[in-house]
Formats: sequence, C-alpha cells, structure tokens
Amino acid sequence: MSTDWPRVRLHVVTGKGGTGKTTVAASLALALASHGKHVLLCEVEGRQGIARIFDVEPLPYEERRLATGLAAGGKSAGTVHALSIDPEAALLEYLAMYYKLGRAGRALDRFGVVEFATTIAPGVRDVLLTGKVFEAVQRNSRNKGARQYDAVVLDAPPTGRISQFLNVSDELAGLAKVGPIKHQADTMMTLFRSPRTAVHLVTLLEEMPVQETADGIEHLREAGLPVGGVVVNLVRPRDLKVKDLAAARKGALDRGAIEADLVTAGVDVDDALLDGLLSEARDHAERRALEDSQRKIVKALGIPAYELPRLAGGVDLGGLYELAQALRDQGLA
Repeated sequence: MSTDWPRVRLHVVTGKGGTGKTTVAASLALALASHGKHVLLCEVEGRQGIARIFDVEPLPYEERRLATGLAAGGKSAGTVHALSIDPEAALLEYLAMYYKLGRAGRALDRFGVVEFATTIAPGVRDVLLTGKVFEAVQRNSRNKGARQYDAVVLDAPPTGRISQFLNVSDELAGLAKVGPIKHQADTMMTLFRSPRTAVHLVTLLEEMPVQETADGIEHLREAGLPVGGVVVNLVRPRDLKVKDLAAARKGALDRGAIEADLVTAGVDVDDALLDGLLSEARDHAERRALEDSQRKIVKALGIPAYELPRLAGGVDLGGLYELAQALRDQGLA
C-alpha cells in the first residue's frame, strides 16, 4: 500500500489537549512499523502517556521495545520501541557524546547545574528535548551501538506550543550566537524544516479544536515548518441516512414504527424507553450536524485529512492496532 509521506523520517504529532494525540502517535508508530520497519515512539512532556496507553511500567530514559508493528503485505512486521525523553538526562548524554564529560557531567547534575540552566533559560529545555529527537533520526558513530530506526514518531507538545518547541534557532537566539550549541541548533533546524519531517495535527470535529488546528497550521507555515496531515479523531458512526437525521433533529421520527421494531426485536417497550431513545436520537443528529459542518472546515484547510473512529470499547492494545490499520488504509503510514 502506498503512503502519502514516503520521504518522511520524523513524524511529529501535535494537537489540542484532549484530542487524543498520544493515541494517534501510538497508532501511527504501529502502522509505520510494517514491512520489517523499526520505529521509535518518543514523548517529551513527562506524562508517561505512552506507558499508560500500552499498559506497561513507566518508561525510563532508555529505548525499550514496546510492541510488534502492524503486519502487512505478507511480510514480517517490524518493531516499535519507546523512549520518554528527560531534558537533564539528554544533556548529560550530549555532554558525554560530544565533550567526553562522563563523570564530570554527572557531577554537574549532582550540583544542580542542569536544573539551574533549564530554569534560568527555559528555551534550553526544549533544545535538549528536540536535540535527542534529532539524534534518534540522524544517528552517527558517536552513539556507538545505538539502534537505527526507519522512522521516529514524536508525541509532541500541544498545538499552541509546537512552533516554538520545534523552532530551536529562535529559542537560542538570545543565548548563543556562535559556537557548537548554535551550530547544533542550526543543524537540527535543517532536519525540522526539511521534507524528511512532517507535523501532523490531531483534532476533533468540534469548533475549538478545529480552529486551533487552523491556527496551528498558520503558525507552522510562518515558522517555515513542514505541515503534514490532519487526523480527525473520535469520529462517530455515519450509518444513518440524511433524511433520518433531519427528522431526528426536528423530533419528527415515526414513534409508532420505532415501537413496532422494538417489539419485533423482543424488547419490552414503554413511554419512558421511547422518550429516552428519541432524545438520544435528537442529540446524536445534532452532534452529527455539528461534525459535518466542522468536516467542511477541515477539508477547506487544503491538506490531507484522515479520520479515526470512536471505538465503542475504548482504546486498548487491540484498539490501537485497529486505529493503526485505519491510518494505513487511508495512506498516512
């Protein structure tokens, strides 16, 4: 199956809080880990969202094998590894790799220098986090024995902060104008602004998330960052006819016909049951009308859009594979 993003190595997943971006990032990682490909799924907010969604112990600052990817095309599946990136640990690793400060770096940590630096200059924290993501995408001989990945998926900060988070050159503008740190930031930006990166935005078919998605796309473009697709999450079933939805909104459904169908199905019917069902039908129809109006706005954004269903039983590991298949079928992975 073909993908809409064949050149992308770094998939950044962002979205308004509550839209399910961690679920989408995990599903995308499973979808990408097919045809024998190996994927690293990263998080940077310290929430241990990946561990919770896969129902495993909290992740340490090391790459752990988490799951087997989605099988496809009769070929063996690849793997999904996970990493929870901690800024202090990332800095110590950076010092050890580039400056050979093994024990000295750990001594700095004991004296609280790392915490001090990230407190007085908050932008440094984002640079450390994105720096580790960059290292995972472009591994070199400095990180001896490290696993090479075909793709990296980042469960990133929310939409309102994503441009600032990825735009490390601006973050460092007032801190380092020359030297190795500035060079490292510029090198990272070369990746983040290249076709090898795509920033995907997760939304719901609601007014606020859709508006924040539109604003996020505008901010990403202003920062020169590559916009990926929009993933519409938690989409309700669309199995009712338009005329039935219109009748439900108006309270004009045939009460007698519904009662007869329920009796045929062996259900004991009373007025309270019918009233409750008709109220639920009206609420569903109104919600569908809202979703349809927001779907038109998403379509007008002019970028690829993908939809994931609301799973009746919630999201467990089986649900993640179901969502991963949906992303593959639609071409995101």
